[in-house]
Amino acid sequence: MAPSRRARLNQCAIILASLLLCASATGGRSSAYGNSPHQQSQQNQSSAQEKTAQDGKKDSKPSDPGTTKLRIHVTAADKPVGNASVYVRFPVAGGLFHKDKLAELNLKTNDDGSAKVPDIPRGKILIQVVAKGWKTYGKWYDIDSEAMTVEIKLEPPAHWY
Repeated sequence: MAPSRRARLNQCAIILASLLLCASATGGRSSAYGNSPHQQSQQNQSSAQEKTAQDGKKDSKPSDPGTTKLRIHVTAADKPVGNASVYVRFPVAGGLFHKDKLAELNLKTNDDGSAKVPDIPRGKILIQVVAKGWKTYGKWYDIDSEAMTVEIKLEPPAHWY
């Protein structure tokens, strides 16, 4: 074997050994900042279990006294509007510099024009509705009850000539 080839093999062996040492030092994580696929699957399983536990409590009282169950009913020309996009925004703590930030839920209305909103904190919320062929709607509401139904009536768009 030529000396230069032997030197390259030694360098490859050193690099491989250092990579193995780094991998064992980080605990098998794929990078120093991320989780391994195994840890991510465990987190996904735990979040899926939490969702199924929440789904089992459907139509019961809100679990937190500071939350409310909200139902939004959208009509236009005294008929329900199906497949309308409903955006619900509400403040949550923990934004940049500990300021409140707005969390957003994106929902669609069903054929009878209603959309059920998961438990959200009480207080000021913004409801926006976008439906094809109707004027976009948006309004701030002050929610202070345990359960509430919001009736929204869409108007026809302005005529352009």
